[in-house]
Amino acid sequence: QVQLVESGGGSVQAGGSLRLSCAGTGYGNMIFCMGWFRQAAEKEREGVAIIDNDGRPDYADSVKGRFTISQDHAKNILYLQMSSLKPEDTAKYYCAAAPRGCSWYWAGGSRYWDPNEGDFEYWGQGTQVTVSS
Repeated sequence: QVQLVESGGGSVQAGGSLRLSCAGTGYGNMIFCMGWFRQAAEKEREGVAIIDNDGRPDYADSVKGRFTISQDHAKNILYLQMSSLKPEDTAKYYCAAAPRGCSWYWAGGSRYWDPNEGDFEYWGQGTQVTVSS
């Protein structure tokens, strides 16, 4: 059974950094598309970043240039390095796994992630990130 456990959340001042981790178990050496989502209070959950099973990352426009997604396949750990944090980044952050891959779309000759939650079959419990001004 696939299990995902996030860690690394906390409180930080605006401009600061945090690194989230997501430890995965139950899927051996299989490589999934992995993603980070977040949900702020009274808002819908939104996609933040993914790294597809070919290693290609993509990000929501709101975090591009500030967040970096990476993974350690040997340890089955997914990371989200968050820098230049803003109060609007305050949310509960979830990692998720898409065994059958993530959705992409083409626009202007480039490929972009389509953050379809339905692709993600496995979810962690989330870790809270709070950014104060």
